[in-house]
Amino acid sequence: MPRKHVLNRRAFLRNAPISALASAVGTGAASGTADAATSGKFDFDTPYNRIGSDSVKWDRQISIYGRDNIAVGMGIADMDFRCAPAITKALADRVRHENWGYLDLPRSYTEGIIRWNKRHYGVDINPDLLLVTDGVHPGIISVLKTFSPPGSKVLMQTPVYDGFYSDIAFAGCKPEESPLKPVNGRYAMDLEDLERRISHDTKTLILCNPHNPTGNCWSREDLTNLGEICTRRGVLVLADEIHCDFVNKGNRHVPYCTLDNRKIVANSITFKAASKSFGLSAFKNGWMFADNADLIARVRANHKPVLNTPGIVANQAAYAEGADWLEQLAAYIDGNHDFVEAFIGANIPLIRFTKPQGTYLAWLDVSRVAARIGTAELAAEANRSNGASAKPITPETILERWFVTNAKVQLNPGTAYGLGGAGHMRMNIATSRKTLALALTNIADALKKA
Repeated sequence: MPRKHVLNRRAFLRNAPISALASAVGTGAASGTADAATSGKFDFDTPYNRIGSDSVKWDRQISIYGRDNIAVGMGIADMDFRCAPAITKALADRVRHENWGYLDLPRSYTEGIIRWNKRHYGVDINPDLLLVTDGVHPGIISVLKTFSPPGSKVLMQTPVYDGFYSDIAFAGCKPEESPLKPVNGRYAMDLEDLERRISHDTKTLILCNPHNPTGNCWSREDLTNLGEICTRRGVLVLADEIHCDFVNKGNRHVPYCTLDNRKIVANSITFKAASKSFGLSAFKNGWMFADNADLIARVRANHKPVLNTPGIVANQAAYAEGADWLEQLAAYIDGNHDFVEAFIGANIPLIRFTKPQGTYLAWLDVSRVAARIGTAELAAEANRSNGASAKPITPETILERWFVTNAKVQLNPGTAYGLGGAGHMRMNIATSRKTLALALTNIADALKKA
């Protein structure tokens, strides 16, 4: 392996601004969580360097902005931690068998998925109504191609995960956006608006639960009310529950398939994967299931999964032996949310943040930062220079660049997530608390000079 691609954590720490990092970790914001960060069986608190591994979260940002301009990548939603030891061991054991021929998908793969959902969520999945996929995206596309004719509308509650837009476009459909309502720093469903947006050519709705990027864990009442509308209006619900294993204390995840009204459940397909929970996005494994045999039978005609052997091995190990690791990780990320909330409250008055109910994402209200910097004017000037045919530059795009230039931190611009994303940035906090402290300290220092 070329020398520049060797992963060297010591070099990463040596190059980081340690004085800023240390002062941040020493603040009151961190003191309440320091013991929890290091007292568990697994180490999530030692920064793990991913630079040189062709990481989208790190290396792609360095290729865009330059190595000297990226101290912390806080964008794309994957985790910076070493994966669960059980997964590494299972992969190493499999690699020692030096043949990579066609794999007969073992029954234990789907059995592990079914056991995990029964044990953790009380969900009984019929194995005959479970379809494996090479990721949630291919699964969603298969369902859209089955139930949403080209040119039809796919309803979403925005701001919402930007990847859904590309899925909808690939299926030849159009997004229909129903903005969530901001309520005291959180978000609520606007069901009146949602129903108004349903027309004769609205065949499907993509539900994000827990919601990316706002962090909402929708209540049973929320889901039932939404489900009643969709069932009555003939709109199939595609429930993406990939973030379900990250729910902060005092909250709970309600699987859509557990709603009391079975007619509502029969009008839905649920999508899940181990990729978010265990950091396995590189392996392209996922699955979907329903209670309605007719729905699954129709999807099969448009569904051709192409799974890979290492991904199967990793997923099996995760669900068989990874529960303790994930439990400690979820608590650590909950503590990271507490850290962000306390740090911003004490040190960054220009940013507003309310701890979400779930996910490992922080949805930051940066509207006052944008006003201070004048991003609206800068974006308007940039668009005049680019011409009408160029992709529009938003104030949030300007702000993304500003954070890189002045704080060496890359965040995701809120307008990428549709209506309601203006004035916001998304930050991935699934990283060591030391790295998180460095990012927040850099941002605080940069804003003091703005």
